[in-house]
Amino acid sequence: MASPTTKFKNLYRAHGIRGIAEHLAAEVAKIGQRRPPVEKFWSEYLTWLTWANPGMLARGNVYSMDFAIRNLPSGSPIVEIGSFAGLSANVIGYLKQRHGAANRLITCDRWIFELRPGDEAKQLADSPTVSHADYRKLVKAAFLQNVRTFSGHDLPWTIELLSDEFFAAWTAEEKRHDVFDREIQLGGPISFCYIDGNHSYEFAKRDFENCDRYLERRGFMLLDDSADGSPWEVCRVVREILDSGRYETVAKNPNYLFRKK
Repeated sequence: MASPTTKFKNLYRAHGIRGIAEHLAAEVAKIGQRRPPVEKFWSEYLTWLTWANPGMLARGNVYSMDFAIRNLPSGSPIVEIGSFAGLSANVIGYLKQRHGAANRLITCDRWIFELRPGDEAKQLADSPTVSHADYRKLVKAAFLQNVRTFSGHDLPWTIELLSDEFFAAWTAEEKRHDVFDREIQLGGPISFCYIDGNHSYEFAKRDFENCDRYLERRGFMLLDDSADGSPWEVCRVVREILDSGRYETVAKNPNYLFRKK
């Protein structure tokens, strides 16, 4: 059998540099064919779900959620900050079911959409007829209907609080009633946090700090709208996380999925 050196010399004499390049490309293709296939994270069900359930969920976030749920460090709860109309909660519920994860999903939202106190009575943007209160009522009702439909087998525990209020109750290990009038004991470690609340620096920073306090070692944290170049101030928080050296970047798809070291 000819040595690799002899083979390349013969290729060069017969076909020049182009022959060597074509040979290397063919060898790389063979290696690629031997690699295990990338695990499929999207499905026909997710297509139907995202058609019917309104929300602003980047497809890359679903990949990151799938990865985190497949690799959860424990059976501790998953926490979602910001629920809107329930799309991400339903996706997480589906991924839990697909991967056999029994972790509770606990979410929080007040459905006030970054308003100041008293602003709910104001009109929605320049609408002469629809108020913020009307919009809030609609979105909350949509959340309830959507999660009952798509996650009725495993309803998320949704606490109607702002994230600061939610984590104050978590720290105090309070018992709270959720939007489905079920009582739950809050507190303890968290295995995965999805931060999708107020994206201003002040709020996103506190959401990170609160999640970080309870996130287990090897636990995951996904920050929505955190992609490089995003105009949202949550990107400042991402830079601080990167600089801290306390988290490893698992995915940037384009939003950041971190794992705690």
